[in-house]
Amino acid sequence: MVEQFHLSERRACRLVGLSRDSYRHPPQETEMNQALSAKIIEIAHVRRRFGYRRIHDLLRPEFAGVNHKRVLRLYQQANLSVRKRRKAKRPASERMPLQLARAVNEVWSMDFVSDSLASGRRIKFLTVADDFSHECVQIGADFGISGEYVTRLLDETARFRGYPRAVRTDNGPEFTSRAFMAWAQGHGIRHILIEPGRPMQNGYIESFNGKFRDECLNEHWFQTLPQARAVVAAWRQDFNEVRPHSSLGRIPPARFAEQHRQQAVDAAEDQLPSSQID
Repeated sequence: MVEQFHLSERRACRLVGLSRDSYRHPPQETEMNQALSAKIIEIAHVRRRFGYRRIHDLLRPEFAGVNHKRVLRLYQQANLSVRKRRKAKRPASERMPLQLARAVNEVWSMDFVSDSLASGRRIKFLTVADDFSHECVQIGADFGISGEYVTRLLDETARFRGYPRAVRTDNGPEFTSRAFMAWAQGHGIRHILIEPGRPMQNGYIESFNGKFRDECLNEHWFQTLPQARAVVAAWRQDFNEVRPHSSLGRIPPARFAEQHRQQAVDAAEDQLPSSQID
């Protein structure tokens, strides 16, 4: 109005309900907001599948006391958003409820994910996740993975965290082979096979594989198998120790598992007589 209709500043501000002081001194972002906005943009470019809530979880150690609403406002100002996928609508009869695990190593779910090198040669990933803590137990990568290969990877993992009580798989040849069946029976592990054509009965690993594809495989172009293994190992460590999980109280899976183990130890000690504790 001042520039086009040549009204005075006083009259123009009165007409739009704006104070003259606000007109003369537009708001300026504080140094903290500028630093926070720069950090939000940096995280969003590295972790493209993260929304503002997970970004807020990662910011809390460095920016203590920052409200999630401020993060949302700066996130929106930077025109950041995560493209939502369209989920296929399935009949209610296909949604099979999973039995909830109540402890670490109670049930491991596993499946395969395929990708290819820059040369076009296919590579195969065995993904294993803990149903209770949502930790990524193991990711094996090779050009071919047989049932015996799967058992070797699981034995290697069990050296550090023990064997599970049960494993959940689909009906693939690797999981129905004699080598895998003998391994499960030899270690007293219950083998849960889902019904053919019902992947949602293995929903935990299906959900994990979606994150694995979006945040790791789709973000890298592998030249060699050793490079793929190194990148996947780094991503697995980040997933377990850094990436917050909404269903675990917005903390990383490894921290959630450690808290659960400590609670189990404390509960066991409380049940012992005081003479045995001393």
